[in-house]
Amino acid sequence: MPDTQTTVRILILLLLIASAVAMATKWVRVPYTLALVIVGLVISPMHFLPAVHVSPDLILLIFLPALLFEAAWNLKLDQLRRNLLPILVLAVAGVVLSTGVISLILHYGLGLSWRPALLFGSMISATDPVSVLALFKTLGLPSRLATIVEGESLLNDGTAVVVFRIILIAAAGSSVGGLALSSLREFVVVVACGLLAGVILGVLASTLTSYFDDHLLEITLTTIAAYGSFLMAEGLHVSPVIAVLATGLVIGNYGRQKGMSPPTQLAVNSFWEYAAFVVNSLVFLLIGLEIQVVTLAENVWPVCWAIAATLAARAVAVYFLMPVSNFFGEKISLRWQSVLFWGGLRGSLSIALVLSLPAAVPERAQLITMIFGCVIFSLLVQGLTIGPLLRRLGFARPEPRWREQELVEGRILANAGALAELNGMHLRGDVTDHVYELTREQLSSEGKLLRQLNPVEEELEQRQIARVRRHLLAIKKARLADLSRQGLLSEEVHQELRQELDWDQLKPDAEAD
Repeated sequence: MPDTQTTVRILILLLLIASAVAMATKWVRVPYTLALVIVGLVISPMHFLPAVHVSPDLILLIFLPALLFEAAWNLKLDQLRRNLLPILVLAVAGVVLSTGVISLILHYGLGLSWRPALLFGSMISATDPVSVLALFKTLGLPSRLATIVEGESLLNDGTAVVVFRIILIAAAGSSVGGLALSSLREFVVVVACGLLAGVILGVLASTLTSYFDDHLLEITLTTIAAYGSFLMAEGLHVSPVIAVLATGLVIGNYGRQKGMSPPTQLAVNSFWEYAAFVVNSLVFLLIGLEIQVVTLAENVWPVCWAIAATLAARAVAVYFLMPVSNFFGEKISLRWQSVLFWGGLRGSLSIALVLSLPAAVPERAQLITMIFGCVIFSLLVQGLTIGPLLRRLGFARPEPRWREQELVEGRILANAGALAELNGMHLRGDVTDHVYELTREQLSSEGKLLRQLNPVEEELEQRQIARVRRHLLAIKKARLADLSRQGLLSEEVHQELRQELDWDQLKPDAEAD
């Protein structure tokens, strides 16, 4: 019981810290996940928390399925299909090529023996979905580029884990005769069977949800599907990462449309959005708590070599493989390739893999320090400079006409708020009638002038309509809930009216009218 209470206390304290960081990032312009890592690094030496360690089981079994499923649930299959070639090139060939380049640099530059160098390369080559998806959602990338970044970061986990396990078998002393052919065969079987298992489970879950219209039950079924696909794949010795992704893609693109009512879709969306928020918060905070700055400082030379090798390998993978992809498919510009290079962050998957190394693996302690050094460099240096890089490359800049629209709208809304407050002051007797009339006339005149300046271009107007619709739908839902609580509406009528509003919310903005 004391251990259980201690665990619960630690969890609540971590969530409290994460919430405080989330609130602080509303004013401090640092990405939320990076702020968590920084806070973890700062408070770790203070020892006011009991020892908290990032176990591989915690990340691989508890955290990873939730993050993978949430990302796959929201990934549109048509967008993935359109960009499948560059995604597969980076996620498969890119990981294999990076593993080779990193191992070569560390072997000849740092003097690391071949098997530890190959292990390090396989563990650090995957761009971690926990890191990438959390950091890129709000940076304003073009939709196609965002799809490539997200798709690669999801799919290359399966490649990295398979390559890691193959090298680990060789590192454990198994025969390496014919390793290349057997490794290729194992990779194809593990990935293909994981994909098949995930698709089958996704279809079964989608079919099952179509027989019910209960958002709580269907949330539970998606949770079972997410973790069940992972456990099933582990039991079958196929790729659990690929299985979870396939399950999430099927349910998100087929089951959601065919078997879920609008209220259920919104409820499931909200649940997985919250789950991803909590898991991301804990993962990044735990990474900061786990990394010991003193240990990194004592091994600065190997860590620097590891960082240099990782960056060099990423550059080779992106700038060498993308021209090959461009030759066969839709072009990816050099500007986009620069984002893919610098946006290839590393995170919790690399840490989970290195912590899962058996104690007998040569130079295990050094590999752990090197992985931690690369992760902290990736999250803090690359993560904090992605925004400036995007701006430098011309991304993440609001169009001038949208900025002008926002300026005018902001002035109109501020003016309307001031006028509403003036009316309230007059009703309370805080101002005389004469002062009220003079001020109201001035504010009204300013409001009329601003509305005349308000751009009326169709695209800008549609953005304003969409914003107003979302706000008014929320007001309607809140009003219905109040009427139900007051007993003026029966629960049955409340639910029917609420469902009508849910249907409206799911309509594209262009079809709203």
